[in-house]
Amino acid sequence: MRIAIYQMEIIPGHPEKNIEKIKTWLSTLHNIDIAVLPEMWNTSYTLEELKLITSERGEREISVLQQLAMEYQIHIVGGSIAVKEDGKIFNRAVVIHKTGEVIHQYDKLHLVPMLEEPNYLTEGNKVSTFEIDNVKMGVIICYDLRFPEISRKLALDGIEVLFVVAEWPVERIEQFEKLLFARAIENQVFVVACNSVGKCDETVFGGKSAIINPLGEIISKNILGEGTIQTEINIEELHHIRETIPLLKTRRTDIYS
Repeated sequence: MRIAIYQMEIIPGHPEKNIEKIKTWLSTLHNIDIAVLPEMWNTSYTLEELKLITSERGEREISVLQQLAMEYQIHIVGGSIAVKEDGKIFNRAVVIHKTGEVIHQYDKLHLVPMLEEPNYLTEGNKVSTFEIDNVKMGVIICYDLRFPEISRKLALDGIEVLFVVAEWPVERIEQFEKLLFARAIENQVFVVACNSVGKCDETVFGGKSAIINPLGEIISKNILGEGTIQTEINIEELHHIRETIPLLKTRRTDIYS
């Protein structure tokens, strides 16, 4: 399974310009199964402007991703986008099958108090899995990474690949990396992390997008700045690791649930 990550420099507050960047980037990919975008790629963290610049249920962005998925015959883990629904704003991940079907949506569960996200966004209330090419997967958004419970729930629900889409700041980038390794090792999953670069107001985003195997080894090349990170993952490798180290099977659920 061939995966490409867009470590993107998002243009804050300009959804249409960011849509054009996505179109251009996808046109450069060749022989890729899944393309991955970062968190809030349509608006970045322009929280005070979101009610004015978001589209209803993300229809503007989702319709474009559907068209691109069909045109290039590529599955798109569409990072997350700010969407408007029933007068509320959600930070919503969306996954598009190469047939153009929306196969998964997820609203960020954990909102960041340090950024005053709860003043602007509405938290999600459910987490679930999806499948691409018979591989079970899950997606979490940025701050969710700090909460091991959500990744463990997805692992117990059978995921083999965990996508982490983020706008993680450079001053805490070492924490981002360590948490990615932890989630991969403790759940024996491939972790595909897509972070942005550039800045929004005074916040500078730290990149360090990566693909990590279930042993906690980076299997992709690191890049600085905006660009593409791509590699191939082998799900049979994951099955071998889980048979060799039966971590999830040896949990003491009589002591902890």
